[in-house]
Amino acid sequence: MKYEIIKPSRIESIDLLTISRPDAMNALNTLFFNELNDYLDILENTQDSSCLIITGDGNAFVAGADIKEMQNKNSAEAKQFSEYGQKTFSRIEKLSIPVIAAINGFALGGGCELALACDIRIASKTAKLGQPEVNLGLIPGYGATQRLPRLIGLSNALYLLYTAEFINAEEAFRMGLVQRISEPEQLMNDAIQLAKKIISKGPIAIKKIKRVTRAGLNHSFIGGCELEAETFGKLFETEQTKEGINAFVEKRKPVW
Repeated sequence: MKYEIIKPSRIESIDLLTISRPDAMNALNTLFFNELNDYLDILENTQDSSCLIITGDGNAFVAGADIKEMQNKNSAEAKQFSEYGQKTFSRIEKLSIPVIAAINGFALGGGCELALACDIRIASKTAKLGQPEVNLGLIPGYGATQRLPRLIGLSNALYLLYTAEFINAEEAFRMGLVQRISEPEQLMNDAIQLAKKIISKGPIAIKKIKRVTRAGLNHSFIGGCELEAETFGKLFETEQTKEGINAFVEKRKPVW
């Protein structure tokens, strides 16, 4: 599939995905979701991919969903548009590899929801985040009502959803919405360095961390701990875990 909106690239085993629709501040439309799903099909079958970084082109990460495309939708069409976005973002959440959002500018509405589906968020000092859907008499449609309170707590989430306020990177960091703040010119380098730090660890363990931690959100505490113990035990059957333990005992770096 020839892409018009997304621009994939790669640095070593780190995949980079840039959303580039500058005439609409990278607003999300059906074509974007079609392209992203095609890209995810490829990425899911790429054995040597270790991490994914998602960012935006220009002054926006993603400024929201395409309002013009939504303008004349009926109820059934709007529900379908919401479900398509939800399913697509859930695929990002379920990727076996870590996903980092490098938020370079406005991450509003659907753009903030895209960032929420990622594992870690790094924001430029100039970034603005928010869920302004109530200004249109709407609610978020791509999972923010569910992911946001899980990430920053119920009251913080409701505050952002009720008020439609845009918050800066410092306030997003205070709330726990982003994990690091970067100078604008350093954002992508910082994201790449973070990715390199993560992928220097045990590759299988990193994938299991993501699976067990995310699955635990849908389990009871006891059920999550049972999954953790089961996975912990199975890792002792892998050569990577044996190498990691032996390297520690022998005071050397592991060779994964």
